[in-house]
Amino acid sequence: MAAMSPVQTPTGTPTFVTDWYEQLQPQPLADIVTDPATAAIFSADMIVGFCDHGSLASARVDALTEPVVDLFRRAHELGVPHFVLLQDTHHPDTPEFGAWPVHCVRGTEEAETVPELKGLPFSDRFVVIEKNSLNPAIRTTFDHWLDEHPELRTAIVVGDCTDLCTYQLAMHLRLRANAGNIPGFEVVVPANAVDTYDLPPDAVPDGAMAHPGDFFHQVFLYHMALNGIRVVRELTEG
Repeated sequence: MAAMSPVQTPTGTPTFVTDWYEQLQPQPLADIVTDPATAAIFSADMIVGFCDHGSLASARVDALTEPVVDLFRRAHELGVPHFVLLQDTHHPDTPEFGAWPVHCVRGTEEAETVPELKGLPFSDRFVVIEKNSLNPAIRTTFDHWLDEHPELRTAIVVGDCTDLCTYQLAMHLRLRANAGNIPGFEVVVPANAVDTYDLPPDAVPDGAMAHPGDFFHQVFLYHMALNGIRVVRELTEG
């Protein structure tokens, strides 16, 4: 007898995943960051080329700007000292452009941090780490930065895209801590401060592949949680 397919929502997401996603609860930021000196915010690709304009700019991703800026501001007020921005800064000949349209090339405006983050009064404290792939640590200085901050115990991950660079960032932090037997290390992803682009199956241009945003957003958040990453609805005040 053939195995029965799981019940799915109209977007194609298995209902148990959507049920899990809809039951996510908010958590006060202060309850997550109990010791600000050992906490950091890690941002994936909050840059012009994904938020404002360019071949991969997305309105869904652009909508992250407000909650991400708000979280940066509140974390700083709480005393969090570290803000690490992992950002696409592509070599013009990267093989990645065989899979994706040309985007965020080194030296262009697309590779710049979004103005709303750059305009924060503490932006001089940001550590920007350039990357030439979806992965934050392959041929970058990211692991070196982490080695220099062994006190880190709380890593809050925001940005885009949930199923691409954000997933790679959160999983790298989680798996690195696992491999290093780092006690008490927690990776936290607020669902309202991450998202992915939407390209539904009925609107796919020639040469592209469908990418239903809600499906990938929910499934990859679920998979992060499956691997021990703490996924919450949002990190609230109070």
